[in-house]
Amino acid sequence: MIDMLHSYLPVLIFMAVAAVIAGALLFIPFMVAYRAPDAEKLSAYECGFNSFDDARMKFNVRFYLVAILFIIFDLEIAFLFPWAVSFRAIGLFGFWSMMVFLLLLTVGFAYEWKKGALEWD
Repeated sequence: MIDMLHSYLPVLIFMAVAAVIAGALLFIPFMVAYRAPDAEKLSAYECGFNSFDDARMKFNVRFYLVAILFIIFDLEIAFLFPWAVSFRAIGLFGFWSMMVFLLLLTVGFAYEWKKGALEWD
C-alpha cells in the first residue's frame, strides 16, 4: 500500500503547486491593481466601436480582412504541425500537397496585403 501511495506523490505535488500558482494568480491582481477606474475603462470594448451605438451600424471592411488574415495563419499552423510530425511517413505526395496548400495561403496573404489589411490608418 505504501508503494502505491509513493507512486501518487508526484501527482499530489503537481496538484499542490498548481493550486498555489492558481491562488497567487487570483490574489495578486487585487493587491497591485489600479483602484480608480473611469467610465471609459469600465465600458465594454468590441471591434473598435463604442458599445452604446446602434447595433445595426456597418462595420469597416478592415475588421473582416483582419479576421481573414487570422484564419489564414491559424489554419497554416493547425495543418503544419501534424504535417511536420508525420513528414517521413507521408512521402513525396504529402510534401507537394502541403506546398499547394501553402501556395494557396500565400495567395490569400498577398491579397490581404494588396487590399491594405496590414496598414491600419
